[in-house]
Amino acid sequence: MAEPETNALRRLPAVATVLATTGAVVLLDRHGHAVTTDAIRRVIDEARKALQIAPTLAPDADELAQRAAHLLDARTPGLRPLFNLTGTVLHTNLGRAVLAETAIEAAVASMRHPVALEYDLDTGSRGERDDHVRDLLRELTGAEDATVVNNNAAAVLLCLNTFALRREAIVSRGELIEIGGAFRMPDIMLRAGADMVEVGTTNRTHAADYRNAIGERTGIVLKVHTSNYRIQGFVADVGARELAGIANAAGVPLLNDLGSGSLVDLARYGLAKEPTVREAVDEGARLVTFSGDKLLGGPQAGFIVGDRTLIAEINRNPLKRALRVDKLRLAAIEATLELYRDPDRLAERLPTLRYLARTRADIEAQAHRLLPAVTQCLGEAFTADVGECQSQIGSGALPLDTLASAALRIHPRGSQQALEGLTAALRALSYPVIGRISEGALLLDLRCLDQADEASFLTALGELDAAALASHRP
Repeated sequence: MAEPETNALRRLPAVATVLATTGAVVLLDRHGHAVTTDAIRRVIDEARKALQIAPTLAPDADELAQRAAHLLDARTPGLRPLFNLTGTVLHTNLGRAVLAETAIEAAVASMRHPVALEYDLDTGSRGERDDHVRDLLRELTGAEDATVVNNNAAAVLLCLNTFALRREAIVSRGELIEIGGAFRMPDIMLRAGADMVEVGTTNRTHAADYRNAIGERTGIVLKVHTSNYRIQGFVADVGARELAGIANAAGVPLLNDLGSGSLVDLARYGLAKEPTVREAVDEGARLVTFSGDKLLGGPQAGFIVGDRTLIAEINRNPLKRALRVDKLRLAAIEATLELYRDPDRLAERLPTLRYLARTRADIEAQAHRLLPAVTQCLGEAFTADVGECQSQIGSGALPLDTLASAALRIHPRGSQQALEGLTAALRALSYPVIGRISEGALLLDLRCLDQADEASFLTALGELDAAALASHRP
């Protein structure tokens, strides 16, 4: 029954009245006073606007509390787990490396308890947080010393700022890379306070180019591993060993930025060869930087290994404190590095290597096992089968190399619009499923789906509304 607008508005309960309801008391306990009060104010405002448009009976306090509960329950965290079935193992937009269980346990323990982050338990005096991973990094890389910051871009920035502030940093034009998010090496060098000196050309750089460029103002020579692209054809570059000799002869440190750097030879897992950190150290670079959350398979971090005297100078740079890692990441880094001490069991313990090493036959068998249940979840609007596909490593590593894989291929019985509707529905699941569209089909590449997660995957798909999906058919 409608009533005059003024009467309906007067009957709207006050915020305090709604807060006193049983439903609001539950919300206060679950969400706290500030969040609950804000939600109640919002639903009261929405009710007021609705009554101004179409006067009717005003909602009572209990109904408004229930509306506030729906509003708060609808809020979902942005960083929530999902199934990465894109076929890109180290997907930057999806968080890159999945951590090993031991790394997760170590991070959780560091959150739950006080830890000796910068405390020497032997002497009872102040300690250094890098000490927790220094010896491991020295053992695994062969370097004299090591330090860690929050990512590899920060590692390069810190090295350049330490040794090339208001001095020259020499780099080949063919190595002036751009990484994700339009971050470019020249911009990092500029922010580090270095004067960039480009040598060679885009496709050809020679030893003489470096020798002719080194002078009194040279602070560092930079070599950048072009991990996210390849230049082919009429090309020439100077290898790290030769370049280290040139730099060392001139008394200038060589910084070799490996980017996604690996601690093991990936060829043993059937993957293409990538330079390892130990090889870069052995080739004579006095500083080597690399990431923690790419091929290494750990949390986001940037490592700097090299000469003891240079690392000590880096650690004295005030920027080091601004770029340091916290206890959570340090605990996960230490646990991840420990796994590398047992290379024979590394692939079974480290998710990144496990995913990269999976064979097409193994993935294809999993796809056939899941196909009937997936087809049932999709309903009559789609057909599904198993097909071959190619996975990628991701995060700029080995851009030209792909991994033989298998996927569930989902085809719409109707138009492409139905496929777009399906991908949106999969993203809206409580446990989202992210695939990729290729050649008119949605591919769910199963490379990164562990057998232990299959039941959760099918439970998530069970939320799909087959009738709603069918409504997308023409």
